Amino acid sequence: MTVFRPRPEPEDVARVTATAAELLEVLWGRASTAPASASQLRVLHILEHHEGINLGTLADSLASTPPSASRLCDRLQAAGFVERVTGPDDRREVRLRLSGRGRAFLADLRSRRERELRSVLALMPAAERAALLTGLEAFCAAATGRYGVEAGAEDRAAGGRTA
Repeated sequence: MTVFRPRPEPEDVARVTATAAELLEVLWGRASTAPASASQLRVLHILEHHEGINLGTLADSLASTPPSASRLCDRLQAAGFVERVTGPDDRREVRLRLSGRGRAFLADLRSRRERELRSVLALMPAAERAALLTGLEAFCAAATGRYGVEAGAEDRAAGGRTA
């Protein structure tokens, strides 16, 4: 039996969206990304999906400048998360890749985030979890259509997940 649900008012959608975004920030904060800042974490995710990109491409991906991207990578390299290697065709080109420690950090971060999310989902009634799953599937489809690539598709193809 299908239950009729009235279409939510735009102000209700805005309120719930804002609240959900704030709660996700709290949840992700509980699974702290320290020692990486949000910008550094973004670099790690880009490098995870685009192994061996050069600094210019990274800067473009960040909508940043090469000097700013370089400073982010300096800090990530000092933490042992990123490695710089000379380009195969041009020794002046610097290519970037995650180190083993960087990969381990992202895996641990995903694990902590998933654990926190599971603990909250466990508090929800089963029917509400099912409704949330349906809504999240629709969200993923819409986001995929808007941005042209499915989030984490490269990871899933390799058998992993995204943070």
